[in-house]
Parts: sequence; structure tokens; C-alpha cells
Amino acid sequence: MKQRILLIVFGLLVLTLTTEVKAQSYATGIGLRSGVSNGLTVKHFIETDLAIEGILHSRWRGLVITGLIEKHKDISEVRGLRWFYGGGAHIGSWNGNRNPPWADSSFSGATVFGLDGIIGLDYIFTGAPINLSLDYKPAFNITNNAGFWGDEVALSIRFAF
Repeated sequence: MKQRILLIVFGLLVLTLTTEVKAQSYATGIGLRSGVSNGLTVKHFIETDLAIEGILHSRWRGLVITGLIEKHKDISEVRGLRWFYGGGAHIGSWNGNRNPPWADSSFSGATVFGLDGIIGLDYIFTGAPINLSLDYKPAFNITNNAGFWGDEVALSIRFAF
């Protein structure tokens, strides 16, 4: 009888701890990203604290695709809140029909490739499949308009499942 009670208590404890972990996390989130550039974002956790994120966003009437890998760390004071950091790369093009302010009048578009860093906060609402993320994503263009781009701050809202 004692073994049965201990087994039930152990099972309830494991179930409670598992439910707690799932309430603070999600496997995949798909949504919108809004900031200096606007677009779509998909984040998928490959481990409990390691995610990959893909961003498709517009800038200067072109499209840029960014791939990132992000390490997440819990903020124990707030349930569902984590901070993260990581890096990756981007590739895309800008259209010359609307000249960026830094370009000369002969600017006719450009294909860009570069490296990205990211740091931010990630929050999953308890009891709702909504994820919010606020991040700073500086980039360094290697080709065309090479140099540091430090203006990318964005808010993402995702449907999490």
C-alpha cells in the first residue's frame, strides 16, 4: 500500500513539474515582426533553451531573409519571461526605386549579405498561445553598403504552439 501511495505522489509530482515547464515554454511560434523593418517571424525550439528563428522582412522596398540561432535563459522572477542572445546571417536585396537616405542618386538596388547578432526578451502568456518578443538585432553587411547597421529594434507577436 505504501508503495502505491508513493507511486501516486511521485506521478503527481512529475505531472505538476511537467505542466509547469510547458506553461513557461512553447515549441514553435509563428507571427509578425514590427520595427525599423516589418515582416514575418518563425521561431522553433530545438532544445528547451535553444531556438532557431527565421525572419522575412522588407527594407527599402526589398526583401531580406535572416536566420538566427538563439540561446534562452529564464528570468526566475517572472513566470514565462526569458532573455535570449544569439547570432546568424542575412541575405536579400534592396530596390533602387526608393533611394535610402545614405545612397547617392545613381543607386539602383543592391544584393546584401551579412552577419547578425540578437539580444532580447521573450514572453509566453500563461494559458494563452501568445508569445511576445522585444529584441535588438544589429547587423554587419559584408557586401553592398558594407558596414555596421545598428538600428534594428523590433517587437514580434507570435501564435505559439
